[in-house]
Amino acid sequence: MDARQLEYFLAIVEHGGFSKAAAALHVAQPSLSQAMANLEADLGVALFHRVGRGVVLSDAGQELLEPSRRVLRDLAAVRDTAAALAGLHGGTVEVATMPSPGIEPLTTLIHRFAELHPSVTVSTQAAFTPDEVVTLVRSGACELGLLGSANPVNPSGLDVLHVEDQPFVVVAAPGGAIKDDVTVRPKDLAGQKLIASRTGSLMRSIVDDVTAGGTGTEIVTVVDHRTSILPLVLTGVGIAVLPSSWTRLARRCGAVVAPIEPTAHLHVAMVSLPAHLTPAARAFLALTQSLAQQRVRGT
Repeated sequence: MDARQLEYFLAIVEHGGFSKAAAALHVAQPSLSQAMANLEADLGVALFHRVGRGVVLSDAGQELLEPSRRVLRDLAAVRDTAAALAGLHGGTVEVATMPSPGIEPLTTLIHRFAELHPSVTVSTQAAFTPDEVVTLVRSGACELGLLGSANPVNPSGLDVLHVEDQPFVVVAAPGGAIKDDVTVRPKDLAGQKLIASRTGSLMRSIVDDVTAGGTGTEIVTVVDHRTSILPLVLTGVGIAVLPSSWTRLARRCGAVVAPIEPTAHLHVAMVSLPAHLTPAARAFLALTQSLAQQRVRGT
Protein backbone atom coordinates (compact mmCIF):
# COMPACT_ATOMS: atom_id res chain seq x y z
CA MET A 1 0.00 0.00 0.00
CA ASP A 2 1.24 3.50 -0.77
CA ALA A 3 -0.05 7.06 -0.57
CA ARG A 4 -0.76 7.16 -4.30
CA GLN A 5 -3.20 4.26 -3.99
CA LEU A 6 -5.02 6.01 -1.15
CA GLU A 7 -5.16 9.22 -3.16
CA TYR A 8 -6.69 7.29 -6.08
CA PHE A 9 -9.16 5.58 -3.75
CA LEU A 10 -10.39 8.89 -2.32
CA ALA A 11 -10.61 10.45 -5.77
CA ILE A 12 -12.91 7.65 -6.94
CA VAL A 13 -15.14 8.21 -3.93
CA GLU A 14 -15.20 12.00 -4.24
CA HIS A 15 -15.78 12.05 -8.00
CA GLY A 16 -18.27 9.20 -8.05
CA GLY A 17 -16.50 6.79 -10.36
CA PHE A 18 -13.31 5.66 -12.06
CA SER A 19 -13.57 7.70 -15.26
CA LYS A 20 -14.20 11.04 -13.53
CA ALA A 21 -11.47 10.32 -10.98
CA ALA A 22 -9.00 9.45 -13.72
CA ALA A 23 -9.80 12.70 -15.51
CA ALA A 24 -9.41 14.74 -12.32
CA LEU A 25 -6.11 13.04 -11.50
CA HIS A 26 -4.85 13.28 -15.09
CA VAL A 27 -4.06 9.56 -15.23
CA ALA A 28 -5.19 6.85 -17.62
CA GLN A 29 -8.24 4.95 -16.39
CA PRO A 30 -6.54 1.53 -16.84
CA SER A 31 -3.72 2.73 -14.54
CA LEU A 32 -6.25 3.85 -11.96
CA SER A 33 -8.14 0.56 -12.17
CA GLN A 34 -4.92 -1.44 -11.80
CA ALA A 35 -3.88 0.60 -8.76
CA MET A 36 -7.23 -0.16 -7.11
CA ALA A 37 -6.99 -3.83 -8.01
CA ASN A 38 -3.54 -3.96 -6.39
CA LEU A 39 -4.83 -2.19 -3.27
CA GLU A 40 -7.77 -4.58 -2.96
CA ALA A 41 -5.43 -7.53 -3.41
CA ASP A 42 -3.09 -6.19 -0.70
CA LEU A 43 -5.98 -5.67 1.71
CA GLY A 44 -7.80 -8.87 0.79
CA VAL A 45 -11.18 -7.11 0.49
CA ALA A 46 -13.25 -5.46 -2.22
CA LEU A 47 -13.46 -1.69 -1.77
CA PHE A 48 -16.12 -1.10 -4.40
CA HIS A 49 -19.14 -2.91 -5.76
CA ARG A 50 -19.65 -2.54 -9.52
CA VAL A 51 -23.24 -1.49 -10.23
CA GLY A 52 -23.97 -1.13 -13.94
CA ARG A 53 -21.43 1.33 -15.28
CA GLY A 54 -20.80 2.83 -11.86
CA VAL A 55 -19.41 1.83 -8.47
CA VAL A 56 -20.53 2.09 -4.85
CA LEU A 57 -18.43 1.74 -1.72
CA SER A 58 -18.39 -1.63 -0.02
CA ASP A 59 -18.54 -1.85 3.77
CA ALA A 60 -14.76 -2.32 3.79
CA GLY A 61 -14.35 0.73 1.56
CA GLN A 62 -16.50 2.79 3.92
CA GLU A 63 -14.28 1.77 6.83
CA LEU A 64 -11.17 2.80 4.88
CA LEU A 65 -12.41 6.34 4.18
CA GLU A 66 -11.50 8.07 7.43
CA PRO A 67 -8.10 6.37 7.88
CA SER A 68 -7.18 7.23 4.28
CA ARG A 69 -8.03 10.89 4.77
CA ARG A 70 -6.00 11.00 7.95
CA VAL A 71 -2.98 9.31 6.38
CA LEU A 72 -2.92 11.75 3.47
CA ARG A 73 -3.50 14.69 5.82
CA ASP A 74 -0.62 13.54 8.00
CA LEU A 75 1.64 13.31 4.97
CA ALA A 76 0.57 16.81 3.99
CA ALA A 77 1.34 17.93 7.53
CA VAL A 78 4.85 16.55 7.23
CA ARG A 79 5.38 18.53 4.03
CA ASP A 80 3.83 21.64 5.55
CA THR A 81 5.92 21.31 8.70
CA ALA A 82 9.07 21.28 6.64
CA ALA A 83 7.89 24.37 4.80
CA ALA A 84 6.80 25.99 8.07
CA LEU A 85 10.39 26.10 9.31
CA ALA A 86 10.63 29.28 7.28
CA GLY A 87 6.98 30.26 7.73
CA LEU A 88 3.75 29.16 6.04
CA HIS A 89 4.20 28.97 2.29
CA GLY A 90 1.24 27.50 0.46
CA GLY A 91 -1.22 24.85 1.47
CA THR A 92 -4.94 24.85 2.22
CA VAL A 93 -7.03 25.08 5.38
CA GLU A 94 -10.33 23.23 5.08
CA VAL A 95 -13.13 24.64 7.24
CA ALA A 96 -16.69 23.33 7.51
CA THR A 97 -19.07 26.17 8.37
CA MET A 98 -22.74 26.83 9.00
CA PRO A 99 -24.35 29.84 7.26
CA SER A 100 -24.50 32.46 10.03
CA PRO A 101 -21.03 31.80 11.52
CA GLY A 102 -19.92 31.76 7.87
CA ILE A 103 -20.84 35.46 7.75
CA GLU A 104 -19.17 36.28 11.06
CA PRO A 105 -16.76 35.45 12.57
CA LEU A 106 -15.52 33.61 9.44
CA THR A 107 -15.22 36.79 7.35
CA THR A 108 -13.02 38.44 9.97
CA LEU A 109 -10.97 35.27 10.44
CA ILE A 110 -10.27 34.82 6.72
CA HIS A 111 -9.48 38.52 6.31
CA ARG A 112 -6.91 38.46 9.11
CA PHE A 113 -5.54 35.06 8.11
CA ALA A 114 -5.03 36.20 4.51
CA GLU A 115 -3.06 39.21 5.74
CA LEU A 116 -0.84 36.99 7.90
CA HIS A 117 -0.48 34.07 5.46
CA PRO A 118 -1.22 35.28 1.92
CA SER A 119 0.12 32.07 0.34
CA VAL A 120 -2.34 29.79 2.18
CA THR A 121 -5.80 29.12 0.74
CA VAL A 122 -8.83 28.86 3.03
CA SER A 123 -11.38 26.42 1.59
CA THR A 124 -14.85 26.31 3.16
CA GLN A 125 -17.43 23.55 2.95
CA ALA A 126 -21.10 24.21 3.64
CA ALA A 127 -22.92 22.51 6.50
CA PHE A 128 -26.37 23.36 7.82
CA THR A 129 -26.47 21.77 11.28
CA PRO A 130 -23.96 21.33 14.11
CA ASP A 131 -24.08 17.55 13.55
CA GLU A 132 -23.05 18.02 9.90
CA VAL A 133 -20.07 20.14 10.95
CA VAL A 134 -19.02 17.58 13.56
CA THR A 135 -19.30 14.74 11.01
CA LEU A 136 -17.16 16.57 8.44
CA VAL A 137 -14.42 17.21 11.02
CA ARG A 138 -14.58 13.79 12.66
CA SER A 139 -14.38 12.04 9.27
CA GLY A 140 -11.33 14.07 8.26
CA ALA A 141 -13.12 15.75 5.35
CA CYS A 142 -12.35 19.12 7.00
CA GLU A 143 -9.74 19.98 9.60
CA LEU A 144 -11.80 22.65 11.36
CA GLY A 145 -15.50 23.27 11.82
CA LEU A 146 -17.32 26.51 12.67
CA LEU A 147 -20.82 26.00 14.03
CA GLY A 148 -23.64 27.81 15.78
CA SER A 149 -26.01 26.09 18.19
CA ALA A 150 -28.76 26.83 20.67
CA ASN A 151 -26.66 25.37 23.48
CA PRO A 152 -22.89 24.88 23.90
CA VAL A 153 -21.69 21.73 22.13
CA ASN A 154 -19.42 19.02 23.52
CA PRO A 155 -18.93 16.35 20.82
CA SER A 156 -16.89 13.37 21.96
CA GLY A 157 -13.39 13.07 20.50
CA LEU A 158 -13.19 16.70 19.33
CA ASP A 159 -11.68 19.83 20.83
CA VAL A 160 -14.14 22.70 21.21
CA LEU A 161 -13.17 26.37 21.23
CA HIS A 162 -15.98 28.73 22.23
CA VAL A 163 -15.73 31.81 20.00
CA GLU A 164 -18.67 34.06 20.88
CA ASP A 165 -22.38 34.30 21.66
CA GLN A 166 -24.48 36.10 19.06
CA PRO A 167 -27.81 37.65 20.13
CA PHE A 168 -30.62 37.63 17.59
CA VAL A 169 -31.76 40.84 15.90
CA VAL A 170 -34.59 41.96 13.64
CA VAL A 171 -33.58 42.91 10.08
CA ALA A 172 -35.97 44.97 7.98
CA ALA A 173 -36.13 47.16 4.90
CA PRO A 174 -35.73 50.90 5.60
CA GLY A 175 -38.74 53.20 5.84
CA GLY A 176 -40.97 50.85 7.82
CA ALA A 177 -42.03 50.45 11.43
CA ILE A 178 -38.69 48.93 12.47
CA LYS A 179 -36.10 51.62 13.24
CA ASP A 180 -32.36 51.05 13.18
CA ASP A 181 -30.86 50.23 16.58
CA VAL A 182 -34.18 50.77 18.40
CA THR A 183 -35.03 47.76 20.56
CA VAL A 184 -38.22 45.92 19.62
CA ARG A 185 -40.30 43.41 21.54
CA PRO A 186 -42.55 40.69 20.10
CA LYS A 187 -45.65 42.89 20.51
CA ASP A 188 -43.97 45.56 18.36
CA LEU A 189 -43.99 43.11 15.44
CA ALA A 190 -47.80 42.97 15.28
CA GLY A 191 -49.02 42.65 11.71
CA GLN A 192 -45.52 42.12 10.29
CA LYS A 193 -44.74 39.48 7.69
CA LEU A 194 -41.81 37.25 8.59
CA ILE A 195 -39.23 35.45 6.49
CA ALA A 196 -38.23 32.24 8.26
CA SER A 197 -35.98 29.22 7.98
CA ARG A 198 -37.40 25.71 8.20
CA THR A 199 -38.54 24.13 11.45
CA GLY A 200 -35.72 22.84 13.62
CA SER A 201 -33.39 25.85 13.71
CA LEU A 202 -33.02 28.27 16.60
CA MET A 203 -33.98 31.09 14.23
CA ARG A 204 -37.25 29.34 13.43
CA SER A 205 -38.05 28.67 17.09
CA ILE A 206 -37.78 32.41 17.80
CA VAL A 207 -40.06 33.21 14.86
CA ASP A 208 -42.57 30.59 16.02
CA ASP A 209 -42.61 32.16 19.49
CA VAL A 210 -43.35 35.55 17.92
CA THR A 211 -46.17 34.27 15.71
CA ALA A 212 -47.68 32.31 18.60
CA GLY A 213 -48.30 35.56 20.45
CA GLY A 214 -51.53 36.20 18.58
CA THR A 215 -50.47 39.64 17.32
CA GLY A 216 -51.30 38.99 13.68
CA THR A 217 -47.67 38.37 12.77
CA GLU A 218 -47.36 35.66 10.11
CA ILE A 219 -44.72 33.77 8.18
CA VAL A 220 -44.87 34.84 4.55
CA THR A 221 -42.04 32.67 3.18
CA VAL A 222 -39.81 29.82 4.33
CA VAL A 223 -36.31 29.44 2.89
CA ASP A 224 -33.63 26.75 3.05
CA HIS A 225 -30.72 28.97 2.07
CA ARG A 226 -29.95 31.79 4.50
CA THR A 227 -28.34 33.74 1.66
CA SER A 228 -31.86 34.30 0.28
CA ILE A 229 -33.09 36.04 3.42
CA LEU A 230 -31.38 39.44 3.13
CA PRO A 231 -32.37 40.01 -0.53
CA LEU A 232 -35.98 39.13 0.37
CA VAL A 233 -35.90 41.59 3.26
CA LEU A 234 -34.50 44.36 1.08
CA THR A 235 -37.20 43.89 -1.55
CA GLY A 236 -39.87 44.31 1.10
CA VAL A 237 -41.17 40.74 1.24
CA GLY A 238 -40.94 40.76 5.03
CA ILE A 239 -38.69 41.11 8.04
CA ALA A 240 -36.34 38.47 9.43
CA VAL A 241 -34.92 37.42 12.77
CA LEU A 242 -31.21 36.68 12.32
CA PRO A 243 -28.08 36.28 14.46
CA SER A 244 -26.17 39.51 14.99
CA SER A 245 -23.46 38.17 12.66
CA TRP A 246 -25.58 39.59 9.83
CA THR A 247 -25.67 43.12 11.26
CA ARG A 248 -22.74 44.72 9.44
CA LEU A 249 -23.62 43.18 6.06
CA ALA A 250 -27.30 44.08 6.44
CA ARG A 251 -26.55 47.72 7.20
CA ARG A 252 -24.08 47.98 4.34
CA CYS A 253 -26.84 46.75 2.05
CA GLY A 254 -29.21 49.43 3.34
CA ALA A 255 -31.30 47.39 5.77
CA VAL A 256 -32.12 48.47 9.32
CA VAL A 257 -31.14 46.26 12.27
CA ALA A 258 -32.81 46.37 15.65
CA PRO A 259 -32.12 44.44 18.87
CA ILE A 260 -35.00 42.22 20.02
CA GLU A 261 -35.91 41.56 23.64
CA PRO A 262 -36.11 39.04 25.06
CA THR A 263 -33.75 37.14 22.77
CA ALA A 264 -31.86 33.88 22.52
CA HIS A 265 -28.18 33.57 21.68
CA LEU A 266 -26.38 31.54 19.02
CA HIS A 267 -23.39 29.82 20.60
CA VAL A 268 -20.55 29.91 18.05
CA ALA A 269 -17.70 27.43 18.43
CA MET A 270 -14.77 26.02 16.46
CA VAL A 271 -14.34 22.23 16.61
CA SER A 272 -11.23 20.31 15.61
CA LEU A 273 -9.56 16.94 16.06
CA PRO A 274 -7.05 16.85 18.93
CA ALA A 275 -4.34 15.79 16.46
CA HIS A 276 -3.76 15.51 12.70
CA LEU A 277 -3.83 19.29 12.12
CA THR A 278 -1.56 20.76 9.48
CA PRO A 279 0.53 23.81 10.47
CA ALA A 280 -1.84 26.02 8.44
CA ALA A 281 -4.87 24.66 10.32
CA ARG A 282 -3.09 25.15 13.64
CA ALA A 283 -2.36 28.75 12.66
CA PHE A 284 -6.02 29.31 11.74
CA LEU A 285 -7.12 27.77 15.03
CA ALA A 286 -4.70 29.98 16.96
CA LEU A 287 -6.08 33.04 15.17
CA THR A 288 -9.62 31.95 16.11
CA GLN A 289 -8.56 31.63 19.75
CA SER A 290 -7.06 35.13 19.64
CA LEU A 291 -10.30 36.53 18.18
CA ALA A 292 -12.36 34.73 20.84
CA GLN A 293 -10.22 36.28 23.59
CA GLN A 294 -10.60 39.73 22.05
CA ARG A 295 -14.38 39.40 21.95
CA VAL A 296 -14.49 38.28 25.58
CA ARG A 297 -12.59 41.46 26.46
CA GLY A 298 -14.85 43.49 24.20
CA THR A 299 -12.00 44.74 22.01
